[in-house]
Amino acid sequence: MVLHPHELRAFGVSSRGPRFLKPTRAGLTRAAQLIRSGGVIAFPTDTVYGLGAAADDEVATRRVFHIKGRPVGLPLILMVAAESQLEGFVHVDSRSEAMMRRWWPGPLTLILYAKGGGTLGVRIPKHKVALDLLRAAGPLMTTSANLHGREPAMTAADAELPGVVAVMDGGTAPGGVASTVLDLTGPEPHVLREGAITTPELLGPPPLRSG
Repeated sequence: MVLHPHELRAFGVSSRGPRFLKPTRAGLTRAAQLIRSGGVIAFPTDTVYGLGAAADDEVATRRVFHIKGRPVGLPLILMVAAESQLEGFVHVDSRSEAMMRRWWPGPLTLILYAKGGGTLGVRIPKHKVALDLLRAAGPLMTTSANLHGREPAMTAADAELPGVVAVMDGGTAPGGVASTVLDLTGPEPHVLREGAITTPELLGPPPLRSG
């Protein structure tokens, strides 16, 4: 679903092209201001470019779905700069704590129980610009910066989608492969999507079958 300019305006989103910001102190401050005022921005991560909106702004997070054309049933991922920022969002137990210590910052999304019910994917990216932005703006609800079903954005120009108010230009994203998604809400860890970290790396080799 791609929205036309008049549909974007009706949802409070400008159809004009985004401004490109450099990852300087001034650029990060401006990006944080735009996020706090309800804007959706694009920014580089350790995998691909992402779209981000303030995690505590429900209207802004809905804008992410509209800009991307993402089905509402597909959840966004919470990105933070530090584990302490997860407080109030998810329940962290000893098993998830161990995974965080082993793999964060890095391309691993953990599915945990959310404080308000249900589940939520969370991640700390291993990318200076992304971490600087998260420190300046606070936790962000994110998804990859491409139209739903299209190839991921690897550069700032690729991430220039209608409705994005700014693109933080951090050069080419170094990864190119999405994060691995690990569900920790069941009795055993379960890989929902294999990405930059392989299942054997994450969980070890599968057990040998007897007989």
